[in-house]
Amino acid sequence: MQHIVSILMENESGALSRVAGLFSARGYNIESLTVAPTDDSSLSRMTLVTSGTDDIVEQILKQLNKLVDVIKLVDLTESPHIEREMMLIKVEAVGESRAEVKRLVDIFRGNIIDVTDTTYTVELTGPGERLDAFLQSLSSISIHEVVRSGAMGISRGEKVLGL
Repeated sequence: MQHIVSILMENESGALSRVAGLFSARGYNIESLTVAPTDDSSLSRMTLVTSGTDDIVEQILKQLNKLVDVIKLVDLTESPHIEREMMLIKVEAVGESRAEVKRLVDIFRGNIIDVTDTTYTVELTGPGERLDAFLQSLSSISIHEVVRSGAMGISRGEKVLGL
């Protein structure tokens, strides 16, 4: 089962490598990883997606909690949460495909953010399943490049990951 783990940690050099090292040393896989400073510049919020049995994920959380840089963490998948991912995709847009890509972008509520004579670059944000569905809908369109951010998440309601 896939788990989204949100970690509040000190914004210091080497913190990210210690988390990655923990996963690597124990043979765990990180499926996606996003990190950025919070409103407090001394703290960063890391969101990582991993998968495994409940026992494996519980072990991962315990090991992460032992790291000196980690202040607080939560498995977002244990409670109601909001999850989003961003994708940039460069597609061929020549002739009839220009109108088709524009139609699909509108259906999926994306934005065309760059236009050339032969390509469109599209920005799409939403749950990973929606991004996957958009890619599948482009089956007749030539895709030149895809960049995805990986999942980001936040708890619903008044629950916060903070000090």
